[in-house]
Amino acid sequence: MSAALQRRRRLFQAAFLALFVSAPALDLLRWDLHEAQLWLLGRPWTLGIADFTAGRIGATEVALAILLRAFVPAIVLAVGFLYVAWRWGRLYCGWLCPHFSAVETLDRLMHRALGRASLWDAAPPAARGDWRWWPPFVLLAAGLGFLWAVTLLSYLLPPAEVWGRLLAGESTPNQARFLAVATAAFTAEFVFARHLFCRFGCAVGLFQSLAWMANPRAMVVAYDRARARDCRSCSTAAAPGGSACDTVCPMRLKPRDIKRRMFSCVQCGRCLDQCEQSQAAQAREPLLEWRTGADALRETLRLRAAELRAERPAPQPEEVV
Repeated sequence: MSAALQRRRRLFQAAFLALFVSAPALDLLRWDLHEAQLWLLGRPWTLGIADFTAGRIGATEVALAILLRAFVPAIVLAVGFLYVAWRWGRLYCGWLCPHFSAVETLDRLMHRALGRASLWDAAPPAARGDWRWWPPFVLLAAGLGFLWAVTLLSYLLPPAEVWGRLLAGESTPNQARFLAVATAAFTAEFVFARHLFCRFGCAVGLFQSLAWMANPRAMVVAYDRARARDCRSCSTAAAPGGSACDTVCPMRLKPRDIKRRMFSCVQCGRCLDQCEQSQAAQAREPLLEWRTGADALRETLRLRAAELRAERPAPQPEEVV
């Protein structure tokens, strides 16, 4: 089940990445700096201010247009987005975000090149890298950095102009400077700080995490502690040294930990996939599973009680006089 879930998640990621790159060219969403005009779903999105300035509509009409075409859609979008996070956590990050898709892809290449998924991770005892994977890793990081830079520029200027000038080698000085600086910044981030940005620098992820933490019934990864001894023999192809669920987490979290320490969990389900693989190889049920609603609340309360018991100082023996 988890393997199929991961295939489905990668399809969602690929589809959203294609949408992210093609949206400006299809006029699905972009801001034209030349015309100071927002394009949405193939049509110019106006608030009636130009008509009001020209005297074609009155103050009431323009105020109503601003309310219905700016404030209401923004509020509905924000509330809907935070509601999804409140119920299920950072699903956008783990299932759609183009940046996170790049993070996971580059992690896999760096693991092949270095024996671990990040420059800042501690090397496993038997970690072995292959230097032949370094050129593909660096080239992909630079290619993604350039793609991100061009795509962001096409959200601000007509995509035909951006791509046309780029292919003809005639980009304006300002466009060339933007592309050079943005490509360098994105490439450096992809090489050195991929998951660090997701954990500590992304405002979209932060607000999702805050909404998720506010709901004790939100979806969580539950751990069957009664079978904790089964973790001793946990091993998969991705983590032959054991602790597979910890090893594969792209956010460097411990999936068996309490919710408070899982603040930046993106609900990617990779820990569940590894747990299922490991336990299935030994004809056992997985120890990790998603839980929601009352089950999630019970899991949260149980882990909180266990944490309090662990932090409580041990009683001191009475002194014998």
